[in-house]
Amino acid sequence: MLDHDSPVPLHTQLADLLRSKITKGEITGRVPSIVTVAQEYKVGKSTAQKALATLRDEGLIVGSHGKGYFVKR
Repeated sequence: MLDHDSPVPLHTQLADLLRSKITKGEITGRVPSIVTVAQEYKVGKSTAQKALATLRDEGLIVGSHGKGYFVKR
């Protein structure tokens, strides 16, 4: 879970958590939406968006306009 008292930004913690789930195979195919991630981890939509953008920039996921994010194969 995320530590709201940590000096590490929430979007970084969330990206780390999602990265781990992707590498373990817990998330495959379509990645949960920004709204779903925000609700599940009790963070703002901008935090969820930054976390997913980080994973996209790392090449772990790809975005498809209007369809969401998908784990890159």
